[in-house]
Amino acid sequence: MSETPVPDAAVPAELVHLDVTAGVATITLDSPHNRNALSAQLRRELLAHLDTAIADAGVRAIVLTHTGTVFCAGMDLKESKGADAQQQGVTEVPRILSTLWDSPTPVVARLAGPARAGGVGIVAACDVAVAAEPVTFAFSEVRIGVVPAVISVTVLPRLAARAAHELFLTGETFDARRAAAIGLINSAVPAEQLDDEVARYTGMFRLGAPGALAGTKAMLRRERPATMAEDFAAMNTLSASYFASDEGQEGIRAFGEKRRPAWVPQD
Repeated sequence: MSETPVPDAAVPAELVHLDVTAGVATITLDSPHNRNALSAQLRRELLAHLDTAIADAGVRAIVLTHTGTVFCAGMDLKESKGADAQQQGVTEVPRILSTLWDSPTPVVARLAGPARAGGVGIVAACDVAVAAEPVTFAFSEVRIGVVPAVISVTVLPRLAARAAHELFLTGETFDARRAAAIGLINSAVPAEQLDDEVARYTGMFRLGAPGALAGTKAMLRRERPATMAEDFAAMNTLSASYFASDEGQEGIRAFGEKRRPAWVPQD
């Protein structure tokens, strides 16, 4: 008689979860034992779930959230002891940030707890970020002798220049209200209103045409030409292509017929 295999207790459970409901994919960081730090396992699972959500045509918005008291503490420093260990995140962290940044599906970061270092880079890579008012942030890299290099790619386009210099160089902790004031997040709300604020954004994203949302994101990310004339020429061509598209024509018909376009999910 064969023996039933015994699960290896040393293998951790899933650290990132994916749930899709009513067109919204919720990706939850669930590693509270290390403050949702970016361990190798968490990085792999986060990337896998992001790829799955983005590939799902039924998903109209992605919410990135967390369990525990901390959104994300940055890199897992226990795994990062030594140069070889540090190299493990060299490709995965940039891919996480670029996947969020380039996702054709809008991404909302929901923060009920603090973000530090790499966690702030993830927040900046999302299209919209909402935090409870007590949440704090810090670019703590200089205080442990390293540089906030990789996350600067997503953070610097968000922040006012003076604030970036101050906060990157001092490592000072700042609150959600200041994070909103300097452009890092979209809104800071009372903790009891956090879910309603996230739902407000995802509800609006569900009204947008998927192709138009993806095209708008690409437009926002593109490198601008040298002259205004070149910019207008490129934007005229882009605008005409979307007016002529199936979505554009359906949107125009729906407006004239005073109905919702076909892409809006049925409640």
